[in-house]
Amino acid sequence: MTTDVETERAVTAWYRSPRVLDVVGLLARLFLGGVLLWAGLAKVGKPLTSERAVQAYEIMPLGLAGWVGLALPFVEIVLGVLLVLGLFTRPVAVVSTLLMVAFVVGIAQAWARGLTIDCGCFGGGGQIGENETKYPQEIARDASFAAAGVWLWWRPRSLAALDRVLFRD
Repeated sequence: MTTDVETERAVTAWYRSPRVLDVVGLLARLFLGGVLLWAGLAKVGKPLTSERAVQAYEIMPLGLAGWVGLALPFVEIVLGVLLVLGLFTRPVAVVSTLLMVAFVVGIAQAWARGLTIDCGCFGGGGQIGENETKYPQEIARDASFAAAGVWLWWRPRSLAALDRVLFRD
């Protein structure tokens, strides 16, 4: 008969096992990488829409916002591909996490200033109706993406990653 202490030890050993942690890393990589790919691909063919989305936040000069709007989809695609492949996972996770934190700050400042904009995260962007904003959900969503990035920064090792093949431990 097993005791509560034995059961607790078995559960603790299971969720701390390297295999389970590697699976969690794979899921975090695919989650964050997939989202970045989706976001970048949704915007890459619509440069004017992407520029307008960045400009709607009203936090940088129009010229700079235009360049950021043009570059952002490509940055998201590169980060997404690298994460899905599991290549340079730790540095890519750090950059991706910082990007998500910037998105959270951008959305929060728009909300605090009373701007009524679509985040432009997956295309679109710009002004919307007052009742159409979804700031709390967008902040929570991007915070969950940042959490996946923090996990990958802390433990970049995961299953099916090119890092494991190219840069053996």
